[in-house]
Amino acid sequence: MPKNDLMEKIVSLAKRRGFVFPGSEIYGGLRGTWDYGPLGALLKKNFKDEWWREMVQLRDDMVGIDAAIMMNPRAWEASGHVEAFVDPLVECKLCHQRFRADKPDELREHETSHKKEKIEWTAPQKFNLLVKAYLGVLESKESEIYLRGEITNGVQVNFKNIVNSTRVKIPFGVAQIGKAFRNEITPGNFIFRSREFEQMEVQFYIKPDEKEGEKWFEYWKQSSMKWFAKIGFKKTNLRFRDHEPAERAHYARLATDIEFNAPWGWDEMMGIHHRGDWDLKRHQEYSGVDMSYTDPDTGGKYIPWDIETSSGVDRPLLFLLLDAYAEEEDRVILKLHPHLAPYKAAVFPLLANKPQLVKVARKIYDDLRKQCMVAWDDRGNIGKRYYAQDEIGTPFCITVDFDTLGDGEDKKLKDTVTVRDRDTAKQERIAIDTLADFIAEKIQ
Repeated sequence: MPKNDLMEKIVSLAKRRGFVFPGSEIYGGLRGTWDYGPLGALLKKNFKDEWWREMVQLRDDMVGIDAAIMMNPRAWEASGHVEAFVDPLVECKLCHQRFRADKPDELREHETSHKKEKIEWTAPQKFNLLVKAYLGVLESKESEIYLRGEITNGVQVNFKNIVNSTRVKIPFGVAQIGKAFRNEITPGNFIFRSREFEQMEVQFYIKPDEKEGEKWFEYWKQSSMKWFAKIGFKKTNLRFRDHEPAERAHYARLATDIEFNAPWGWDEMMGIHHRGDWDLKRHQEYSGVDMSYTDPDTGGKYIPWDIETSSGVDRPLLFLLLDAYAEEEDRVILKLHPHLAPYKAAVFPLLANKPQLVKVARKIYDDLRKQCMVAWDDRGNIGKRYYAQDEIGTPFCITVDFDTLGDGEDKKLKDTVTVRDRDTAKQERIAIDTLADFIAEKIQ
């Protein structure tokens, strides 16, 4: 299907089925903000949990942190965000709307909106993306702070605390998931570019050595790409894009993006950056605190280099929905990896007006939801219930029918249920007492 049609269908599906709602919708909304609905909250949690499991739980060289959103403003001066976290803006002289000067497609699109009127643009001016806030009872320069524009800083300022409170030794990493805020001028493409969003990052500290830097930069490039493929992304929709020196961020010695083939073209999903010692040296300079690391084996002191993986949470979720969406004949399917699916299974009594069927189905539902998220549905005909679960990505539908009760022609089917596979629509009979193991094995 045309890519623009796909995007429209995802946005419609997301709202209709409770994945993502427009922020503050009853008040006319707030541009660049989104609320995750019941299914979206589950999908988001599963995605973050899977990342945390891979980055922290299964590794010996990684710890986690959850730093504050609000920081001393000096931290943002040290990191370069006050000075360098800017976008070049131009203003339309006809309607006075502002746009990013480095987005020519958006400028051309705006020009067409004025039809016969000729547009003139102002000269580009720099605009800082940090969101300001005030603490205390008076709004003054002294009470001005910033909501964090990215979550990296919380790890960097706690480097000494982490080393001193744990047994970590270089090379080691610090993982974090958390909210960030940017005063985006042109938020758009649904949840791709928002003003409030969530990030997940690894700061991986290494010895300050060129070969070590190249080795670990390449390691995190490849391992990140493998992880995205592991959780269900189609490899054909992913690629690396290395940054040229002129386009790298102010802190980056090397930089690569993992890009996704989105409806509007290839665009960034994750950045892998060789940050060198930029952050720790700057925080040492601005705070006056020694940020060097003492090697416990040699006694040598140095400021480590940092290899970073930085991804949003919202962007990959949008790309997962785009990648998983499929239409087959008269049904819509979200072919999400079972690990990520909001519900791992749905349980149905064949008929809602038969108490015997409902009782058995309810017992199965109550037992299964002790180990995973399970949906219950007893409305309408069974075919519509199947299709409703296909549309939200539920891998398995479990139906209790008269054979389950032993009332069918084949008495051997007593105490079994029909289990339907989302992707193939094939059905098989499974004994009730093996259902939990069956589901657990299939969603691994």
